[in-house]
Amino acid sequence: MNNKTEMGSSTSGNCSSVSTTGLANSGSESDLRQRDLIDERKRKRKQSNRESARRSRMRKQKHLDDLTAQVTHLRKENAQIVAGIAVTTQHYVTIEAENDILRAQVLELNHRLQSLNEIVDFVESSSSGFGMETGQGLFDGGLFDGVMNPINLGFYNQPIMASASTAGDVFNC
Repeated sequence: MNNKTEMGSSTSGNCSSVSTTGLANSGSESDLRQRDLIDERKRKRKQSNRESARRSRMRKQKHLDDLTAQVTHLRKENAQIVAGIAVTTQHYVTIEAENDILRAQVLELNHRLQSLNEIVDFVESSSSGFGMETGQGLFDGGLFDGVMNPINLGFYNQPIMASASTAGDVFNC
């Protein structure tokens, strides 16, 4: 500071020069303070930006972790649904096969019922011509003796034998 004062006095004694130097002195101190203040603001802003960026990275990481957990949960749920569909499909195939067998048995039973109804109709329509007027019953020397003997009708009492292959053949005609 002494240098500046000497400089001001060594010049031609001009007061304006001394006052400018004094203003320059106070201006540079003010500039230094202002620069320090600006630097302090910049430093605080950088620190704040770093903190904000850190929080942003943490939010992104948490969001990514949440999405990863959700993907894992949805994959597990999807696998359970696919397994359930496979089990349901297997049940469906099994029941459909059983259904085909039952349909074939219904057709066979309907055919046998029709045949039995035809026999009953035949017996009823021809009962008057086979000794029914003479007092003979159906089983005591009447219609069922000889050809129509109940023992000879044993083939009508056969079990129903239908399988999935039979059902397939029945429905493919």
